[in-house]
Amino acid sequence: MHRLLLIVIIALFSSLNIFSQAPKKPNASEVYESIKKLNFLGSVLYVAAHPDDENTRLISYMSNQVKARTAYLSLTRGDGGQNLIGPEIRELLGVIRTQELLTARQIDVGEQRFTRANDFGYSKHPDETLEIWNKEEVLSDVVLAIRQFQPDIIINRFDHRSPGSTHGHHTSSAMLSVEAFNMTNNITAYPNQLEQTSLWQPKRLFFNTSWWFYGSQEKFDKADKSNLLEFDTGVYYPSSGLSNTEIAALSRSQHKSQGFGNTGSRGTQMEYIELIKGDIPKDETNLFEGIDTTWNRVKGGQAIGIILNEVEKNYDFTNPSASIPQLLEAYRLIQNLEDTHWRTYKAEEIKNIIYACAGLYLEAASETSQATPGESVKLNIETINRSSFPIQLETIECNNTSISKQVSLTENNGFDFNEMLDIPKNQKPTTPYWLIEKGTLGMYQVSDKTLIGKPETPRVFNVSFNLIFDKTPITFTKPIVYKTNDPVKGEVYKPFEIIPEASVKITENVIIFENNQTKDIPVIVKAGKDNLSGFVHLNHPKNWQVSPEKQNISIAHKGEEQTLVFTITPPNNQNEGKLIPKVNIEGNTYTKKLIEIDYEHIPFQTVLLPSESKIVRLNIQKKGESIGYIVGAGDVVPESLEQIGYKVSTLKPEDINPEILSRFDAVVVGIRAYNTLETLKFKQEQLFDFVSKGGNMIVQYNTNHRLKVDNLAPYKLELSRDRVTDEMAEVKFLEPNHPILNSPNKITHEDFNGWTQERGLYFPNSWGKEFTPILSMHDKGESAKKGSLLVAKYGKGYYIYTGLSFFREFPEGVSGAYRLFANMLSIGKENASTN
Repeated sequence: MHRLLLIVIIALFSSLNIFSQAPKKPNASEVYESIKKLNFLGSVLYVAAHPDDENTRLISYMSNQVKARTAYLSLTRGDGGQNLIGPEIRELLGVIRTQELLTARQIDVGEQRFTRANDFGYSKHPDETLEIWNKEEVLSDVVLAIRQFQPDIIINRFDHRSPGSTHGHHTSSAMLSVEAFNMTNNITAYPNQLEQTSLWQPKRLFFNTSWWFYGSQEKFDKADKSNLLEFDTGVYYPSSGLSNTEIAALSRSQHKSQGFGNTGSRGTQMEYIELIKGDIPKDETNLFEGIDTTWNRVKGGQAIGIILNEVEKNYDFTNPSASIPQLLEAYRLIQNLEDTHWRTYKAEEIKNIIYACAGLYLEAASETSQATPGESVKLNIETINRSSFPIQLETIECNNTSISKQVSLTENNGFDFNEMLDIPKNQKPTTPYWLIEKGTLGMYQVSDKTLIGKPETPRVFNVSFNLIFDKTPITFTKPIVYKTNDPVKGEVYKPFEIIPEASVKITENVIIFENNQTKDIPVIVKAGKDNLSGFVHLNHPKNWQVSPEKQNISIAHKGEEQTLVFTITPPNNQNEGKLIPKVNIEGNTYTKKLIEIDYEHIPFQTVLLPSESKIVRLNIQKKGESIGYIVGAGDVVPESLEQIGYKVSTLKPEDINPEILSRFDAVVVGIRAYNTLETLKFKQEQLFDFVSKGGNMIVQYNTNHRLKVDNLAPYKLELSRDRVTDEMAEVKFLEPNHPILNSPNKITHEDFNGWTQERGLYFPNSWGKEFTPILSMHDKGESAKKGSLLVAKYGKGYYIYTGLSFFREFPEGVSGAYRLFANMLSIGKENASTN
């Protein structure tokens, strides 16, 4: 067996291809559609702000009907959104939403790009957005995306002329696109980019409008559309048995973390776009009118076009390999094109078609999903030609390491073999590239400029198969994968990842000390290799004590964990700081935690982040002990309440009954529970009865869209889209003597310092006289919002509705958020002991 020393391969196209769960295996109809797409030389770039902003109907239509190369430029990765499928928020949610976009593009056959902008949360005006983002940097990324992708057509999702009328990120995406349109062909604009790309001038820029921008379908129907181009995206594709709108629905449904499951529709679906820059097409149904999208577009392309038109015309669905000779002829001509952009892109495209026509299957699978620097890994390599066309496997290689094979791949006879992969000792671990360095609130820091815009970290380890097709050499490069068989799922793929030889984590990201009593804190060390030994110590603030100072670790097997317990003694007074575990292995220090994200709809993700926990000595009092928690869209509120001494039990709606409820002092309803839990509406009367008998019920924010109950509260309560996005907005006490601000903790304005991302969202704007509004707050230039915290006595207990973002503040260890929530749970419990 040979040994391969593989190091990073970063190539223009392999780095832009997404890493899917399993290899694509196109059928004859899909191959034919790819040939038609090969004969179209035109491109469309769709621009918006977030994952799920994109119009999948239009992206699918441009890619599958028009056959244009189509990409979506999302300025952010959606880090500031909510998560309906799990507890991940912020950068981990951004990782999930990145992969959701990539999965969506697999379905609608688009490509995906990003900028370095960080989704810092809702913004009401582009002035604020562009200040936090660093406008110049994001604009440079938009210019770079256009220069690299070279679109003929750019389509903005949002209107650049309406600042302040919608999300500031939305308007900013359009404003930056419009500004970039005039810069991409200017040699003085970001000249350093020209070292890796070239000048480019798009032909037309459009705004993709709809009834939403007019306020209602009725208003849109009445509006003057004489300046709009319209076309039907509801076309039917016989080759797939799907309408374009059905494909678009499948694509949009990949945004599962945002609850965007979409039912496919059939029939006419009109789309409207407004020309912003460029000339108006004479044929209003053809955005490429006047743009040569044939092979005549490029010098030397005419001969290629003649050949490929014949391939398309004579394609044999029962024998795709019959097209290979002409495809090879066209491939050789493409290699000689002077136009580097189309040469590079079309060469990769035709290679994939040849691969599919031959029924080729090339795979390099590792016997382990994770490896560490310095480790040797066995590779199982499979090659098979399932066509009658003769193919020779000459060599396999990676970089300068080449192994001769000289094997004839005859029809349907597989050739499998093994190699050993040696991981370099200095190999960096696998992790999302934009999370490697510490960025700012609005921007990710990416020092390697070649990575900017890429959807994910390029695969580090690949195997190249050098084949000969009738004297024509073609190389196919495949990423090394991990493949296993699951008794239920069958064949399962995972990415092959490099991890450090040790990772370390503290189980809680925030540790609250409600008094000066010590706590035992578990620290978990995971081995990335066999026979791991060393020691662990904790960095901590000076006025905190940790015992013992360090502890030894000894782990026999890779993948196993060892838990060490350190005793932490807080100071007597309120204080906070960072607790950082450090693992020392033979003089090397490891401080990262290994996070694995595993959802069915996206590829398995491995993320390395700094391992640190916030420790907070909190001056807090509380009344009551037992809390029932109804989990909504996913948050860490239950764990946070346990941190301050409550006994928290998770309640499933179907298990709610009077006897169960009688065990609790209070019931807390998780974020968006009334948007996500259908059965909860049948339990409302039982919950209200629990309150009337002396219990407290706290309902966290919901949206008025898709609300699954008619009566959210025992009294009138109407939700709105009111929110306060400035986390530092002044908070006024409307009822300073109200118990919720005074007992058992005296709430002051200092308790609203240090909040993160926002004050709150989706506040009610109308309520019954039974409710008492407690707080008032507003963003700059807006009217006061008084619906963030509403309290109503109902029978012997209290019903409380709050849009305050406790679900964001608790994970950040915001002291005031804990103290206020303790008061909410304690209200009316005067006879209960204070803890």
